[in-house]
Amino acid sequence: MVGQPVQLPLGIKLRDEATFASYYAGPNAGVVAALQMLADPQQELAEPCVYLWGAEGSGRSHLLQAACHRSAEAGALAMYLPLADLLEHGPSLLEGMEQVELLCLDQLDSLAGRADWEEALFHLYNRLREAGGRLLLAADAAPRAVSFGLPDLVSRLGWGLVYQLQSLDDQDKQQMLKLRAEQRGLQLSDEVARYILSRGARGMSELFDALELLDQASLQAQHRLTIPFVKRVMGW
Repeated sequence: MVGQPVQLPLGIKLRDEATFASYYAGPNAGVVAALQMLADPQQELAEPCVYLWGAEGSGRSHLLQAACHRSAEAGALAMYLPLADLLEHGPSLLEGMEQVELLCLDQLDSLAGRADWEEALFHLYNRLREAGGRLLLAADAAPRAVSFGLPDLVSRLGWGLVYQLQSLDDQDKQQMLKLRAEQRGLQLSDEVARYILSRGARGMSELFDALELLDQASLQAQHRLTIPFVKRVMGW
């Protein structure tokens, strides 16, 4: 339906919280701005295909879903496909996808070495460009660094814009935690944010899990986030 993200009958859903507003851009502000333009169906683009890569935890999946949300909110037909979760359905899954106005393909590296999938993606890329659609791709490495076996596919993936997501430093992670806390209605001071970073796991997913746990504990105890409270809840 126009105005709503297309959902396949495969249990694929967009996370409600995966929006541009909830992504702390930090050193990736330019990349986020480019993706916001791509997701705006009213925006004229010189290049309709974008390839995004970065280390685990850099927010690739978050940004693809955010673009899908933004595009659908503007009335476009948008779809998000986490390919690693869909391999069992076969490359026929990509047939007809050129009809989608914004197609977001995540975990592209999971197709490497699968000749049938690589060929299907190659033809989809060509059909989508001919149809005037927009394509947002994400992988863990640049096109030529992924072990694709089809040279023509590697060439096509390099035709569009290629962006690398930079990892956040400690200061950026601190600001990211404060942003996520604020969106949950939590007051997180710089001191407490630094404490969480100094004591817990430093990966982005682990930090978000810690914040989720602290949010629940804070609501249940009706207690603000202080260092003693965080220490007690987290067992540090």
